[in-house]
Amino acid sequence: MHEMSITQGIIELCLEHASGKRVLSLEVEIGQLSSVEPDSIEFCFEACSRDTSLEGAILNIIRTPGLGHCQECGGETLLSELFGSCKRCGGHRITIVAGEELRVREIEVDD
Repeated sequence: MHEMSITQGIIELCLEHASGKRVLSLEVEIGQLSSVEPDSIEFCFEACSRDTSLEGAILNIIRTPGLGHCQECGGETLLSELFGSCKRCGGHRITIVAGEELRVREIEVDD
């Protein structure tokens, strides 16, 4: 389960940027094509944040859909996997535009 180490990395990043202040909430963006399971991150968050300034913080996960640009027809297409095909023309030359994200977008700390 690589989500445990990803969650630990998220917490370390938040601790570093919170500068010792209590973290009230954080917003994490996870793309559908990132190979990261948001439910597993939520599950791991409680255990990984225990006894830190993130304990009890609200974790908001933003799920970004996979989106690609078709090199054959020029259209944009939703993707549910990295190597999908264009829903419009069936082409396979797709450039991924969105959905691979994995980032902390916002941290709210207590003053």
